[in-house]
Formats: sequence, C-alpha cells, structure tokens
Amino acid sequence: MERIIIDMDEVIADPMGDMVAWYEEKHGLKVDYDQMKEGSWVRGFPEQHRQLVLERLYSEGFFRNLSVMDDAQDVLKEMNKRYEIFIVSAAVEFPNSLKDKHDWLLEHFPFFTWRQLVLCGDKRMIHGDYMIDDHVRNLVHFPGKKYLYTAFHNREIEGYDRIHHWREAASIFLK
Repeated sequence: MERIIIDMDEVIADPMGDMVAWYEEKHGLKVDYDQMKEGSWVRGFPEQHRQLVLERLYSEGFFRNLSVMDDAQDVLKEMNKRYEIFIVSAAVEFPNSLKDKHDWLLEHFPFFTWRQLVLCGDKRMIHGDYMIDDHVRNLVHFPGKKYLYTAFHNREIEGYDRIHHWREAASIFLK
C-alpha cells in the first residue's frame, strides 16, 4: 500500500484563517496578504502586533479549536481506505500544541487511529511515497513525490507540483 504523508497546519487545519479572523475582530485592522511570503504568514500582520500573533501561536489552546480546511474530512476519509496515511506535524515547534493537535485530529478525523498521527520536530526522518505540505523546507529532503499545498505564504514558489484544495487532491489520489 502506498504511503502518503500529510501536513496538518495550512493543509488540513486553518491556523492562518483563524488568526486573521481573531486579529481583525480584536484590533480592527486588516492584514497585508502581499507580505505573507517566503514561509511566514506572520509577516502579513502589522509589525507592531507581530509579537501578539506569535504569543497567540505559542499559547495553550490555540491549535485545539482551528477550522478544518474545506473538503479535507471527506477526501481524507476516502483516501484512508486506499492508502497508508500519516498526518505529520512539526508540533514541537509550538510545545503547547502537542495535546491540542492530537485532540483536534482525533475529533475532526476520527477515522485515523493514533498510530497514524506523528507529532515531531523535524520531518526529514519521515519517508513515504507522497508528501503534501505547505512548506518547502519539509518537501526539499523528502525522497518521494512532493506536492506543495497552496497557501498565501508559498504562492510565489515555483518548481513543485501543487494541490490548491482537497477536491483537487481527490482528483489526483482517488481517480
């Protein structure tokens, strides 16, 4: 059975969308999506508030209540029947996120077992046939087929096959 490695944040969970909604409601200011380049959507927030955004990312509970990306649940449920899937998240970057991410995944994707969840620090140790991730830093060392999941912070990056949304993933993996 072929193995697919799938990232969590900005691929099946929407931390940026949730952060933007929180920020605009709390501060009444808009983010600058054009500044969300080269791997960090935090750059899109006004400089005077970036520290607040980072503090929220590192806070307990932030990753527990994230929105699910459109169609991710339905498509992944079907993919899970045909492939060996592992959800891999560099969770130790945000230590408070470990339990949050674990609980979030089991709530929103109950068809995955705990054995399919990998919360790690560096994804270079991960192997499989395919990887879907929004960060090139995780794809660059991956030996299998790489898919860059489109996000605001990576929209100008070239040289990777892209998946723009989960219906497109279905057209690739569920033919």
